[in-house]
Amino acid sequence: MNEADELFSAAMDALAREDQAAFDSAAAFLADRDDADRVLMEAATRAISGVWRNGWQPADVVRIAARRLSDRHERVAADLIAWELRAYARATVDERWRDQLAGLAATVWWKGGYLAARQARDGAGRLVSVSCVLELLGLLTGLPRLELLGPPPGDARRTVTARPHAVSERTLTRVRGLLAKAESTPYEAEARTFTSAAQSLMAKYSIDAAMLDAAALEARPGGGAVPEGVRVGIDAPYEQPKAVLLDLVAEANRCRVIWSRELGFATVLGFPADLSWVEMLFTSLLVQAQTALENSGTKKHGAGRSRSKAFRQSFLSAFASRIGERLAEATAAAVAQESAGRGADLVPVLAAREQEVEQAVERMFPNLVSHRTRTSWDREGWAAGRTAADQAGLGTRDR
Repeated sequence: MNEADELFSAAMDALAREDQAAFDSAAAFLADRDDADRVLMEAATRAISGVWRNGWQPADVVRIAARRLSDRHERVAADLIAWELRAYARATVDERWRDQLAGLAATVWWKGGYLAARQARDGAGRLVSVSCVLELLGLLTGLPRLELLGPPPGDARRTVTARPHAVSERTLTRVRGLLAKAESTPYEAEARTFTSAAQSLMAKYSIDAAMLDAAALEARPGGGAVPEGVRVGIDAPYEQPKAVLLDLVAEANRCRVIWSRELGFATVLGFPADLSWVEMLFTSLLVQAQTALENSGTKKHGAGRSRSKAFRQSFLSAFASRIGERLAEATAAAVAQESAGRGADLVPVLAAREQEVEQAVERMFPNLVSHRTRTSWDREGWAAGRTAADQAGLGTRDR
């Protein structure tokens, strides 16, 4: 072990002991060395490949870096992820991971040494860049093990056929466009029209997929799609009512949510078409709720003290509650309509899919304990939240 490696070890040990003075000293000496790039990039490769084996995915790592550290660490995390993943053959990296990389704009954009390039881009000193990488590595080495939602890099195997019944990009583009119009229009009737068209499209796709899977299972046991999982960020503030909203959206679409509050995300389990819609609808409803909140202004007690926090918490809780009621009604209506149109009872088929999702939850989270979280309550906020939920576009047919 040369001096640079020793300095790296000393810095990481100081981080673990929360000895800031020792960390600053080791980081400063390491920053002065020409081989700091080699030491840090080798360590980053080891750390990131380790978190892949522990169930983390690119979006998860970048999210936790921003949540626990800073925006600068978030950017460095995206860079180092791109650097580590460059070593894998494209066919051995799951397509969902590549989608995440594209969403994060994670690329190896630099030539030569990373530290110098990062320093130039940020306009910060070399010590700042070295400390940032070290702090990020300290975070990564302490992350808990997560449930595997797919094969880690190097283990994926490309096939000539697409994933069973995954929603086509053309369909997703149409749905995203409809939701974007629903979010941007100031007219409630227009929002309902756009979201109604989107929900009709996705509901039909989901039921078609369910019927195809049922036929595949009848023809060949083990055929058809199986439940999958995605992680959805739940950001502050007001994380609890946001998590409840996601749970209710998922429940109405035959999916299940497990919230990891300390890590800032929820795991959603379900069939591919349903998962895609849950993510999009949840995001759209958050936008609509936030717009309604901003229009509500600030709230104060009679004595003049602000009660905006309690109002907003109650607003979002009521919004989620009412959305759940509307979604349950809309789902029942959609199933009845499709059953009548097809001349077949869809309830047993859809119930069987829900049971498959429940079994996937039990396998993946065997020690799961359900619990409810109490929240503050504000009468006006609750009433306003339910009103906003009644006006929100769900992507369902108006009744």
